[in-house]
Amino acid sequence: MALRSLLSLAVLGLCAFLLLTQPQQALGSSRGPLGLIGGEVIAPPPGMCAIGVAIHGYQCQEFDVTTDDGYILSVQRIPQGRAGGGGNNKQPVLLQHGVLVDGMTWLLNSPDESLAFILADSGFDVWISNIRGTRFSRRHVTLDPRDSEFWNWTWDDLVTHDLSSVIDFVFKQTGQKMDYVGHSMGTLIALASFSEGRQIDKVKSAALLSPIAYLSHMTTALGDVAAKAFVGEITTLIGLPEFNPNEEHVANFLKALCAQSGVDCYDLLTALTGKNCCLNISTVQLFLKNEPQSTSTKNMVHLAQTVRDGIVSKYDYGNPLFNMEHYGKAKPPIYNLSNIPLNFPLFLSYGGRDALSDVRDVEILLDSLKLHDPNKLSVQYIKDFAHADFIMGVTAKDLVFNQIIAFFRNQQGS
Repeated sequence: MALRSLLSLAVLGLCAFLLLTQPQQALGSSRGPLGLIGGEVIAPPPGMCAIGVAIHGYQCQEFDVTTDDGYILSVQRIPQGRAGGGGNNKQPVLLQHGVLVDGMTWLLNSPDESLAFILADSGFDVWISNIRGTRFSRRHVTLDPRDSEFWNWTWDDLVTHDLSSVIDFVFKQTGQKMDYVGHSMGTLIALASFSEGRQIDKVKSAALLSPIAYLSHMTTALGDVAAKAFVGEITTLIGLPEFNPNEEHVANFLKALCAQSGVDCYDLLTALTGKNCCLNISTVQLFLKNEPQSTSTKNMVHLAQTVRDGIVSKYDYGNPLFNMEHYGKAKPPIYNLSNIPLNFPLFLSYGGRDALSDVRDVEILLDSLKLHDPNKLSVQYIKDFAHADFIMGVTAKDLVFNQIIAFFRNQQGS
């Protein structure tokens, strides 16, 4: 197979592998009604509060959080449930989505089945983060999304800039340590952050759904193609700093991938995530109307390195000299997950049918946490759940979300 064709498969496989996988502003200013893109003044799209929250009868606030490297992130707050009340000192909880999706993934089911609404109705102060590059966070203080430099980042930067900035903002707004919920890549950046001691003093506990750290055993064929290909050359060859699955060239690549790999693209969700047991057809349709979202191609390469190398490390520039320039050593530093404080409360929930967060990889993660205080580590295994069931499954409330709430409440006295 030609190199270009193989790399095309790599990009698409990784895309598929990871797919399932008013206003106030930080720094004291309000978000204006207009945005400036490439010198053009344009009206921003409706915010997530309008399209995903208020329609269900909940109060919702939109915030802008500016990272220390200039990205302007959209953050939503659901301060109370539909019934209201409960005072002003509710426990804050931050929800962090995965790659190629955005915060809408927490809002796709009915209010009785979506984690964000369930938490709000249970008396929590709910905050939803949207990472850089997704539709509500495509702004920067100086860069335009059409500039290649806007997309010069990987999940390392989400650890050091996005997650840190959002946690700091929520802490300053509420004056309280928060609980945290991450799904897929939202678990990876949290684990990496906590292992380096970043902002963990502002987080009370963390619930990690379909935890992604070690990825060498994932069973989706599409992801396997990507991980074993020439991932270090993807950015150079294709010349696309923004990885947007909705663009025509990616769609064309996807058709080629389906034709050459024998994957049943009419059941792509199963091919990517494993056989989800409990998805509502209308929820899947709503998901496909809202997702996928853009990320950086460099971020996709970094995630593929995580699969290929079997370790959790910073981005590998593919050249010892370049790594020396960035890290002072020939190989990128490893995130040592055993450095997470042993008394930090963690709840992990994973599924037996998850093709991305494979059971064997979760066991490697749990082994890295083997010295953790057993009273501070709760582990849940759901035999029939796959990757998407943990956020969109109609049975997730009874099987997972209620357990998360109980876990968080157990920490409130600590």
